[in-house]
Amino acid sequence: MADPKRIVFIPDTQIRPEVPTPHIDWLGDYVTSIRPDVIVIAGDWWDMASLSSHDVGLPMEGRRYKDDLESGNEAFRRFCAPIEAEQARLAANKKRLWKPRKIYLKGNHEIRADRVASEDPKLFGTIGSDDCDVRDFERFQFLERVWEQGVVFSHYFQNPHSSRPIGGNIENMLTKVGNSFVMGHVQGYAHGSKDLACGKTVHGIRAGSCYLHREEYRSNQGQKHWRGLIRLEECDGEGGFSFMDVTLDFLSRRYTGLPLSEYMPKQYPMGDWSHL
Repeated sequence: MADPKRIVFIPDTQIRPEVPTPHIDWLGDYVTSIRPDVIVIAGDWWDMASLSSHDVGLPMEGRRYKDDLESGNEAFRRFCAPIEAEQARLAANKKRLWKPRKIYLKGNHEIRADRVASEDPKLFGTIGSDDCDVRDFERFQFLERVWEQGVVFSHYFQNPHSSRPIGGNIENMLTKVGNSFVMGHVQGYAHGSKDLACGKTVHGIRAGSCYLHREEYRSNQGQKHWRGLIRLEECDGEGGFSFMDVTLDFLSRRYTGLPLSEYMPKQYPMGDWSHL
């Protein structure tokens, strides 16, 4: 029997020019430190606020596609830098190589660029989600399902009878998906498992927030959700695994020596960090 595998899942970061991103460096350092066999990025790494169809008028003032794109590209470079450096170091020292499978799932925010090009044909070929530089990650299309170790990953899972995401609790989602799954898209963190009559246990994880900033559309009462990444351990190739959530607060304590509630006001004194 093959050795069990480790998978790291990075939920939505929703990066745009004006938001703080020190956690991106922590993510890269942490992933490097545990050397997973597979790295999965949930999608919505880029927020693409300039292309939002929901915001109109004053909120759109000053937004630029080029700035949205580069802020996400630069953050992705920072995330990958320690991973790539460690891989190069191992290769140079002729030690056992670390070659994780790297998966990028496009989210609904990245494909805002594809929608704009589709709606305005003169922009075709000049704007699109492929502008997002995911380096050597395998790039999968929006809502494409990717299987790894018997677990199915997607930005979210669609109701088979409509275009809307499957809703409800994890037990309901497990019934609809029918397999162990991990998805992003929805802020916060929820998990559950279900024992099947065949003797198999399936697990579901929904984790869609890996950022420090506030999302104003969620109002003041919708800001204190979970933020972090997910580790899948003991992946057995048949959908079985154990798991743990690693919060951004944990990473802040590990890499800065301070909890987020102290680190962020110190580094960004003009911001409102009451949600952390």
